[in-house]
Amino acid sequence: MSRTDLPRRALLAVTGQLAAPSLAGAQAIGPQGTGTAAKGLDGWPSSRSVSLVIPFTPGGGTDVVARILQDGFSESFGGNFVMEHKPGATTTVGARYVARARPDGTTLLVGSNSALSQAPFAYRNLGYDPLTDFTFISLLYASAYLLVAHPRWTGFAQVIETAKREPGKLSYATWGVGSTAHMLMLDLCERAGVEMLHVPFGGPAPALTEILAGRVDLMFTTFAPARGHVLEGRLNALGAPHEQRLAAVPKVPTMGELGLPEFLVSAWWCLAGPAGLTPPLAAALDQAVRVAVSRPQAQQLAGEFGLLPLPLGPQAMRARITRDLSLNEVLMRKAGITPE
Repeated sequence: MSRTDLPRRALLAVTGQLAAPSLAGAQAIGPQGTGTAAKGLDGWPSSRSVSLVIPFTPGGGTDVVARILQDGFSESFGGNFVMEHKPGATTTVGARYVARARPDGTTLLVGSNSALSQAPFAYRNLGYDPLTDFTFISLLYASAYLLVAHPRWTGFAQVIETAKREPGKLSYATWGVGSTAHMLMLDLCERAGVEMLHVPFGGPAPALTEILAGRVDLMFTTFAPARGHVLEGRLNALGAPHEQRLAAVPKVPTMGELGLPEFLVSAWWCLAGPAGLTPPLAAALDQAVRVAVSRPQAQQLAGEFGLLPLPLGPQAMRARITRDLSLNEVLMRKAGITPE
């Protein structure tokens, strides 16, 4: 597959955004006017809202993760926690914003592997170092993925047969060069011996909009934003890059069942702050994460949206990022992607 055919900018206009099911209107949660963001915790301002920065457009799986943190943190700390979307440049705009914020606890990143372990190999000047410019708080969840397509594509075999017969005719969407969705499709095309056209967008929601409209053929997406469309038949789920079928969509085969053994994805979310958060504040946030994800409501929501629990705490987060940086450097080089 020729890497020179992969455009660096979107080829289609973004025509809208999708709302994640059950999250409409849930941007700010918590008792108003409580007068405390953390019930007197030293180092945390007492009268300001806390921004949970989401480096994606609204409507993706990160909104579900942030919702779980919102609910749990409001219960643990009181105060007001607000979801703040800052998408762009394969999630690096939001990550850079948090890295440059004051380390006072009022700006936190609900981040992902995209910004912290993949983007360093897609951009020359990130504006942050993933290992030194953040205070690691905890890993949160791994993401379930699906390969989804416009309903005119009835199965995986049909897609591959068409792509082999007409190289470059089929198009696939991602949320940016070097993103997890991009790397998965590059890997798929290489394994299947086909060539497709890459169309990057600013987030999963606008990419799915184009597939729903029939202007792009398919994409790998996190489960949350595609869930409702798959269950209601507006998208066809062709396969899942996991070892086992997903409980929420048990009829969707794994990529191994479709003839691509060991085709797996490892994408995750985490919570981080700017470098320099005080140890008491970082420890309090770590503990609040553990409480938030263990709540019955959180476990139910995670199950509905295909979120898989990960080891918690800053040490596990640092180890995961360090490992993934090493692995992704090799994968990006093999894919022929050079920093832009």
